[in-house]
Amino acid sequence: MGRAVFLDRDGTINEDAGYISTLDSLKFIPRSVDALRKLQEYFQLFIVTNQSGIGRGLFTEGDFLRFNRVFLELLVHQGVFIKEVYYCPHTSQDGCQCHKPKPYFLLKAQTEFDINLSVSYVIGDHPSDIEMARNAGARGIYVLTGHGIKHRHDLSGSTVDMAVDLFEASRLILSRIDARF
Repeated sequence: MGRAVFLDRDGTINEDAGYISTLDSLKFIPRSVDALRKLQEYFQLFIVTNQSGIGRGLFTEGDFLRFNRVFLELLVHQGVFIKEVYYCPHTSQDGCQCHKPKPYFLLKAQTEFDINLSVSYVIGDHPSDIEMARNAGARGIYVLTGHGIKHRHDLSGSTVDMAVDLFEASRLILSRIDARF
């Protein structure tokens, strides 16, 4: 079984500029691409993102898929390869099975890609990312980028690993597996 890092997108990899569906609002958080390049040496990378803007009618699923295709191409040009992007197009009021913090997409990746969730990580800037990790038996790291600082007091449960950004989260993960950064 393999190990993976599941990443929230907006606010973790790129700046959260609201409901992002066009490239003019895309800006990578400093050092995030460097972090992804290093993490992929030891982990498969996945993105798990709630995209309620689709469910709210702010942009279409086609808009999201076009944006996502270019987003992934930009990462590939920088040497980063995302195994799969899982997205929930629903609002939290829809009661679907795929909206974070439900572990639906982590369990799906576990089956589809033979992932061992107990040695895998979730990195995100919302308490729901950490809850999703717990719900799936993975480890969560909360980053203070995006909405992280605003919502850090909303975290519940036992001690939560925190990092300033994705780069520092990647250093924490890699230090736990004795990888050189």
